[in-house]
Amino acid sequence: HLDLGALKKRGVKISHTPGVLTEATANLAWALILDCARRLKPAEKFLLEGKFKGFFPSLFLGLTLEKATLGVLGMGKIGQAVADRGRAFGMKVVYHSRSPKQIPQADAVSFEELLKVSDVISIHCPLTPETRHLFDQSSLARMKPNAILVNTARGPVIHEEALFEHLKNHPEFFAGLDVFEKEPDVFPGLAQLSNAVCVPHIGSASQWAREQMASICIQEAMRFARGEKLQYEY
Repeated sequence: HLDLGALKKRGVKISHTPGVLTEATANLAWALILDCARRLKPAEKFLLEGKFKGFFPSLFLGLTLEKATLGVLGMGKIGQAVADRGRAFGMKVVYHSRSPKQIPQADAVSFEELLKVSDVISIHCPLTPETRHLFDQSSLARMKPNAILVNTARGPVIHEEALFEHLKNHPEFFAGLDVFEKEPDVFPGLAQLSNAVCVPHIGSASQWAREQMASICIQEAMRFARGEKLQYEY
């Protein structure tokens, strides 16, 4: 959200809070994956509407994670933490990243291959001109019809209207979203779909992570006030 070039030109210092939100965000990504994989939102709705009449063998059958492929878009710290959790669930892990990585037990693939082979895609790339609307009507159509798409990175990586139409037309396709294209607004009707799990940008919302983020901000402000070098200058 910042014009880094303009700020640098004017001598404005920029700091950030690296590392402390990695585990919290990875955990939320996996909460969304599990929610979608086991169809928890429509299952809860089914129960609350009084439709549950007892056990039935084919009721809300979900994705078998241990036989599925996890695709990670963006293999920074959060992406790697999500991949680690995927391997713990017995998933095959593939990834696409803008810079070469050496990731144990994970295969680097093209974006096209990521779309084709992944049962679950978790987005962890930055928002750039190249990634804006990367998931549009065309790329969504190249995913598996029963795939899961999770975004805990930046909302505009997904074209929200295209996702809305895709979810309506493919009821077995699920999306888990923590971020949105025009926050705080959500595309009309998206959050109401039974195959869309939407939460209000809470990726880093663990007690420890938020306290550490605040602590780093305060410490950096104090360093700046004392004329010291910032520890986490961007």
